[in-house]
Amino acid sequence: MSIRITHIRLSSNYDVDHENITDFRWVGYEDGKTGDSSKAILVDWIDGQGGKAYVESSRTKVAVGVVKPQGRKPYLRTYANGSWTDNLLSLPRF
Repeated sequence: MSIRITHIRLSSNYDVDHENITDFRWVGYEDGKTGDSSKAILVDWIDGQGGKAYVESSRTKVAVGVVKPQGRKPYLRTYANGSWTDNLLSLPRF
């Protein structure tokens, strides 16, 4: 299964950073199912279960990967053309 992440929720409106994203809203590509998931659930789904997530705009589809900083909890970030990118932070909030 693969999903398109459509919205994010941040723990703070003042510290807009990938590590502060707490929840994600998404839609399934194959079945159109929608849902909300916490950061921990999606990190495990992508990293441990082989799930695929993307962020789309009108012209691009960018993969979402798991970042594992030493001494801190893993988080999600988009990855395109060999670099970590900020597409998730551009999504609407819910």
